[in-house]
Amino acid sequence: MMIRVKGQGIKLIWVASLVVSVSLLLLPFVFRLDGKTHADWQQFLGRFHPLVVHLPIGLILLVPLLEVAGRARPALHEAAVFVLSLSLLSCLLALTLGYLLAYGSGEAGAGVSRHMWGAIALTIGVLGCVLLRGASGGLRGFYPYLLAGVLLLLAWTAHQGGSLTHGDKYLTEYLPQPLKRLGGMGTVQAKAFDFPDSFYARHLYPVFDANCVVCHGEQKVKGGLRLDTYDRLMRGGKEGAVIIPGKPDRSILLERITLPTDHKKFMPSEGKPPLKPEEITWIRAWILQGASQEVKSLAGIDVPEPFKEEPLPQVGDYSKMMGEISQTAKAAGVTLVPVSRNLGDGLILNTVDAGQKFGDAQLAGLVRFAPYIVEAELGRTAVTDGCFATLGKFPHLRAIHLEGTAVTGTGLTALAQLPQLSYLNLSGTQVTQAAIAPLTSMKNLRHLYLYNTPAQPASVARQEP
Repeated sequence: MMIRVKGQGIKLIWVASLVVSVSLLLLPFVFRLDGKTHADWQQFLGRFHPLVVHLPIGLILLVPLLEVAGRARPALHEAAVFVLSLSLLSCLLALTLGYLLAYGSGEAGAGVSRHMWGAIALTIGVLGCVLLRGASGGLRGFYPYLLAGVLLLLAWTAHQGGSLTHGDKYLTEYLPQPLKRLGGMGTVQAKAFDFPDSFYARHLYPVFDANCVVCHGEQKVKGGLRLDTYDRLMRGGKEGAVIIPGKPDRSILLERITLPTDHKKFMPSEGKPPLKPEEITWIRAWILQGASQEVKSLAGIDVPEPFKEEPLPQVGDYSKMMGEISQTAKAAGVTLVPVSRNLGDGLILNTVDAGQKFGDAQLAGLVRFAPYIVEAELGRTAVTDGCFATLGKFPHLRAIHLEGTAVTGTGLTALAQLPQLSYLNLSGTQVTQAAIAPLTSMKNLRHLYLYNTPAQPASVARQEP
């Protein structure tokens, strides 16, 4: 049952609500988020904000459901008043803890400001809903519209908070293209650099962007430090310059990323994984050699270009040969399995059922279908070095399994003429380093397995039990 307050009591409630609203609006001007850290107790209490912040979200979303369901069940209609009141209290609590977190830890930035003002406006909006929900006359009619506005404001404020934690692309990065185009996000421009071919732009900025900018960027600025541009990186933060060109040992940034992971000042913070050793090496060398935004390469640093996966060419149409392929494979005790429903993706030669019954002669009997076979699984069969001359006639081979066979590598040069070969497993064979030497010129051969062979690298061999 709802208790209605009349007369002087109503005036006091409205005056108190006005005082609370004005106080909330003045809060950012009295306690400015200027990027300076304050008391530890503020940070301690503020870190409960992520836990508490979900409470007002759930309660506010529950209110319109209770209002609608209350049309059929009056008890639920009255429950909406109680839930709305709890929403206001939880908003005040979440706002207080969130402000303590930002103020105490020295967080600032455009994203922090938007989230803060959204929370203030949301709290005032919920307070207004409480007042209008209990009002009489014409004022009561504004309640549904204000409640709808509160729901929209809740979504926007929650998005701002999520962007601070996960980055501003967290919700939109994998948005379907039609929705991106509808929202005007389909033509996002890449970040512009004064020197786009520089070592900083191609290698270092991606490291900072992936690991640091979420806390040290335009949206959130911890410690007054931003790493989202070269100029701001070199400007440093509240502790001064974090990069001293030519002096890596005096550069705070390098010091922080090389601290023990359990150290209070280790970066990246908040449980994020440390930078990779090669990334730290790049940063150290870059600082040592002047920390320039223009230089394209660094002495002693060789960063391999990422491999660009190109579309695989399609094999010919063998649909009219399916009967012959099936009969020949059955006679040889093997199977020729399509890679996919698209015949152009080719066939896989599977010899698992044939085992030692399958040798060089049986492989040669399949040459007629060589243009359509893209993978040959010959592991633990009876093939010998004589198979290489035959395999060299399979123009679309991309993967060859020869593990556990009797091959020694003689004639292995025949595979060098296979332009698409990217996988070759010779583990458990007798191939030597001299035999595999001709394969080093094959640019697409990215996976070469030599475990338990005379050609196995010594460093790998020592790692084996």
